[in-house]
Amino acid sequence: MIMLQATNIHKNFGKVTALDGVDLTLNEGEILGFIGPNGAGKTTMMRIIMGVLQADQGETKVFGLDSWQNAVEIHQKVAYVPGDVNLWPNLTGGEVIDLFLRLKDAHQKNQKQQLIEQFELDPTKKCRTYSKGNRQKVALVAAFASDADLYVLDEPTSGLDPLMEKVFQAKVLKLAEAGKSVLLSSHILSEVEKLCNKVSIIREGKIIETGTLSEMKHLTRMQVIVKTQKKLKGLHESPYIHDYRETSKGTSFSINSEYIGDIVAYLTPFGITDLQCLPPTLEELFMSHYSERGQSE
Repeated sequence: MIMLQATNIHKNFGKVTALDGVDLTLNEGEILGFIGPNGAGKTTMMRIIMGVLQADQGETKVFGLDSWQNAVEIHQKVAYVPGDVNLWPNLTGGEVIDLFLRLKDAHQKNQKQQLIEQFELDPTKKCRTYSKGNRQKVALVAAFASDADLYVLDEPTSGLDPLMEKVFQAKVLKLAEAGKSVLLSSHILSEVEKLCNKVSIIREGKIIETGTLSEMKHLTRMQVIVKTQKKLKGLHESPYIHDYRETSKGTSFSINSEYIGDIVAYLTPFGITDLQCLPPTLEELFMSHYSERGQSE
């Protein structure tokens, strides 16, 4: 089942193009990482999905409903955490959480209290006294306690310390186990790599790559470190070999995944004593996309 479908989304702010033909699809049970640098269009896209902004062109549907025309109905089934949380200054954190849960007709007091303790939030303090991290905690507790069908999380760990980031990650993994759908925008690539089974990369308002991590890594160079009994000859001259160097750990180089079998066959006569093939991290994949695009322009 398709939970979220955005097709050919365009959005301009005056002469500035924020989104230029963005397509996004999130299926039931998927956790989709939405990554890109600041100003790439992530937050604008999130706001259009939530019906807070209207697209200039294109169509966004959540649960099969138009996100602009049916925003109120959609919000009943969606938990949304914006990157910059603004709360009512004269209400306590606990009162805000209760308000959000009543709006969604969610009554899970035990889960709410457990989340408050896990995120180490003092719910008795007025929101005007909260730091950015604590305001974020209020939004996260309300979201995770709501038992929504879809979670739209825009830089949700902004302002959280590393310990609270781990609590957040554990909660998202629990959502995955329950078959929930999550759209996660994050600048912490290690977090996306740990949590998401699918990634979309946005650059200057355009989606430049979408796929599962395994698919995307397969199309990217992997790092190889090899030790052999005999001295290697001619390897650095191969057009498939990149970043060739001799190190204390052995001969190191990078190679496109599709050629790894050919290289192993080439290395075998030299007597392989140790071979490590390291897949690229999401950060390496992300940077390779940006450097390649930058060089081509």
